Amino acid sequence: MSETVDTYERAGALRGAAAPGATLTTPQKLMVFVLSMALFGLSNIVLEIIPDITIGPVDISVAYFVFVPLVMVALFSPFWAALGAPLGEIVFTDLLMGDFSGLSEVEGFIQMFLALYIAGTLIRNPRSRAQIWLGALTVVIIDKALSAIVDLSKVWIGVEEAEFVDGLPQSILLLEGIGFGVDIIMSGILFGAIPAMWLIPALHGKIEPLLGMRPRVPGEKAPGMAPKSAWFVVLAVLAGIASFFFAFLEAWDVSVGSFEADFRDQYGDVFLWVSVAAIVVVVSIAFVIFQLAKKRKAGVVAHDE
Repeated sequence: MSETVDTYERAGALRGAAAPGATLTTPQKLMVFVLSMALFGLSNIVLEIIPDITIGPVDISVAYFVFVPLVMVALFSPFWAALGAPLGEIVFTDLLMGDFSGLSEVEGFIQMFLALYIAGTLIRNPRSRAQIWLGALTVVIIDKALSAIVDLSKVWIGVEEAEFVDGLPQSILLLEGIGFGVDIIMSGILFGAIPAMWLIPALHGKIEPLLGMRPRVPGEKAPGMAPKSAWFVVLAVLAGIASFFFAFLEAWDVSVGSFEADFRDQYGDVFLWVSVAAIVVVVSIAFVIFQLAKKRKAGVVAHDE
């Protein structure tokens, strides 16, 4: 396998960014999208059974397993992997559990998509642990910073009341800062950079061929990377601002499309298996479509020959 990776590296050095096999077919994009949905959704189901620790006004918890979507955006198309991951959380852990907030869910979707998309673009070399650490921390910093700005804006505008600690008039800033630091340590480092820096290099060059994809070549622009241009920065800023609007919908008691049944409270943790079964079904359907597309393409090639 090392010889294969060396071959890819030499090919990238000679052919540049437009090397053959650098583009993805529609079935490949579908598989990356669905796998990212499924894996991140499954990781969030696991988090559902892990209890949070509360020390006074501070919650010590894992927001999400960053290493799971980071592996996807680092090895595959950052765009399609980043698009699928937050949708997996919404579908498999919010909607199916009966805790769906409707349009206000768009806030978290946009923020996580931007965080993963930018992080995947920053990892130009899947074997560089420095870039993997940068990517993991970028995910948490972008996502949680936007969330903190939203929370502070709600209090500043007056649509929500602040949760103050007695004797600390500026405690809302302190609590947001402590929460941000906890997320960096727990999600960004312990369940982000540390496992990812071993997983990503170990999987690089091994799982991409299973989907008929060429592994990323260090330094080469992978398909689906964010463009390095001013218009993308402007678009990302506008998307972040747009997420604030959807966040305020919940504060304004606008519950368009919301769905609250609390299935887990009714049936217990056993209901989590419903989400697991749904993940298996979705991945199976996507895999069948992918295999049919491969056979059809192989048949067309054989017919042309």
